[in-house]
Amino acid sequence: MDDRMNKNKPDEVEIDLLELAGVIWRKFWLVFIGAIVGAGLAFAVVKYGMTPKYQATATIYIFSKTTSITSLADLQIGSQLTEDFQIIAKTRDVIDSVIQDLNLNTTYESLAARVTVTNPASSHMLRVTVQDTDPTWAAKISNKLSDKLRDQIAEIMNTDRPSVVERATVPKAQSSPHVRRDTVIGALLGAMLVMAILVIRHLADDTIKTSDDVHKFLGMDVLAEFPIIREQGSSRGRGGRYKHKKRAHAASR
Repeated sequence: MDDRMNKNKPDEVEIDLLELAGVIWRKFWLVFIGAIVGAGLAFAVVKYGMTPKYQATATIYIFSKTTSITSLADLQIGSQLTEDFQIIAKTRDVIDSVIQDLNLNTTYESLAARVTVTNPASSHMLRVTVQDTDPTWAAKISNKLSDKLRDQIAEIMNTDRPSVVERATVPKAQSSPHVRRDTVIGALLGAMLVMAILVIRHLADDTIKTSDDVHKFLGMDVLAEFPIIREQGSSRGRGGRYKHKKRAHAASR
């Protein structure tokens, strides 16, 4: 009964992590080549296949210069109101007015997707960030958008325009893509791909090569090993060289 149950059980596959590590280590030169190829492809795509983008940020303070303690209490300016201003900054009226004033060749959807308005924690400031392929235009659009947002806030809240904390300046470095970071990621992905191929090929290879494989796959013990003599050179010559190889023969006990 036990034998029948054992026969019906599926074969269990044991994975030796040390053995897999040895497989990867023996083919480490392939892993290294994979990393180099991955890094080279990533660098080429990022450097020559992607358009650099720049970010410029303007910061405004939602309180005006004439804001008093009484008006603060009346307006209930706080974190919740600041969130409302973040929504106002990306409304169609504000975005379209920026497009019209700067005579931009773009649409509301396209510009709104490149605008980010954030509120630093525990503050009453708004950071208006614009991303563009031209660093000069990124700064211009950010400043114009912050001005339009100040006008809109003053009109909605029936108060003075919020103050400007910092005007956007022309960025000197691109914000994306990150050439160095993406190149490192490409190298890691290339190395991981080669290691995955090596592991899969090793696990899929069920041929018997050593006496340990006989015991592992067949459950048998090796009784003896004898060499196979393969002749090299001419079969007629008597002085040919011979190459010895060992073949394991298994027998069940």
